[in-house]
Amino acid sequence: MSKVVSVHSFRGGTGKSNVTANLATMIARSGKRVGIVDTDIQSPGIHVLFGLDENKISYTLNDYLWGRCAIEQAAYDVSQTVKIKPKPFNFGMSGAIYLIPSSIKTGEISRILREGYNARLLNDGFRDLSRRLKLDYLFIDTHPGINEETLLSIIISNILVVILRPDHQDYQGTAVAIDVARKLDVPKIMLVVNKALPKLNFPALRQQLQTAYSTTVAGILPVCEEMFHLGSSDIFSLRYPEHAWTQEVNAIAKQIMHSK
Repeated sequence: MSKVVSVHSFRGGTGKSNVTANLATMIARSGKRVGIVDTDIQSPGIHVLFGLDENKISYTLNDYLWGRCAIEQAAYDVSQTVKIKPKPFNFGMSGAIYLIPSSIKTGEISRILREGYNARLLNDGFRDLSRRLKLDYLFIDTHPGINEETLLSIIISNILVVILRPDHQDYQGTAVAIDVARKLDVPKIMLVVNKALPKLNFPALRQQLQTAYSTTVAGILPVCEEMFHLGSSDIFSLRYPEHAWTQEVNAIAKQIMHSK
């Protein structure tokens, strides 16, 4: 069975998709088979980080939800993008990463907003995808806030990673997200602080948040100029492998892999 990791934030703009893409990439490059599903259907975008050209996307998560395709038909192998090389002579399974994007077409987004969809079908798709692609990890990039599809994603998760900024509105929203996760009996909850100013006292901030939420702070990611220059055009950890941001993401990835 694959380990399901939902990555969530209570508000938008936390850098959730960037963190998701980099965590998934690091785990895939360690030799694991990883899937990512972009369930932020109202404002999709994680495909941009992997250089997936929307003109070459035949099927999306929306097509699966409308019954136009099987879930695995909407999965795109982006292993080469993150520089994963297949093992020679097919000796065992090498790492791989698959992305299931949501549609960026205005009509498809409008239809979701207007008609909704059967959110429970998502969970059926997650199970089918994990089995058919033999995934070790399935990352779910959720829509910010709390709605039905987010709740259904969280309830099947082995790990919930909540992204927040050092911001009082984020602090309040994160408290709500953690309370919901605990009521849904999510086995493991991790906090990741993103866009923290380097001048902050990171050890003190970590202790403050762990005390306030009684939850592990898996990492604190500094805001950095290189991230702005990259502009979501690539996977940061591949472009800047020695950067402090990358090293911290790597530490978070190891906690996810070692989590029971």
